[in-house]
Amino acid sequence: MMNMLKQMREHRGYSQRAFARRASLSFRGVQLLEQAGHDMRLSSLRKVSRALGLPESGIEMLVSGFLAEDSDSLFMASVRIMEDGSKSWPLHLFDFVDSFRRRGDVKLVTSPLPSGVEQRIQCLLTSTMETVCAEKGLLVPAWSRGVPALQEPWFVSGIESLKAMALVQSPIHFRQRNIFVLSNFLERA
Repeated sequence: MMNMLKQMREHRGYSQRAFARRASLSFRGVQLLEQAGHDMRLSSLRKVSRALGLPESGIEMLVSGFLAEDSDSLFMASVRIMEDGSKSWPLHLFDFVDSFRRRGDVKLVTSPLPSGVEQRIQCLLTSTMETVCAEKGLLVPAWSRGVPALQEPWFVSGIESLKAMALVQSPIHFRQRNIFVLSNFLERA
């Protein structure tokens, strides 16, 4: 969020001081908003939206949409991965898989992944979602078509001796995105 604010401000040609005046915020307030980990106030976000020429009601719509999201959804799994770091993907991915297999609810995959998800993780989550949807005979949401394949192959196991097996065994939805896993990848021990 902070990086995006800085990019949008710079794209519009505003210095931090000029943007602070435009948004009715202090110069230090703008600096803090552009720092990672700063706890933003809703009132500040409204001012930023107004200063960027965006509708203030968009903030409430985004917050409402986020709060309405099912905690077991793929979207929320991706948010947790971003929050906990990309190495946390196994925990959150497999929690999603377990919930989806148990519930079989297409609502768990209807929301597109949020921006900011690392491309490798985005491809892995999308491939997994497509695979479990196929298991349940459910249609894959249209947003998944917009997730491109990785430029370089990713062998998820990371074990050199398993690469040949992963090339052969990897399910189609993973291979299409240049991700290679063993056939038992989505099974729990």
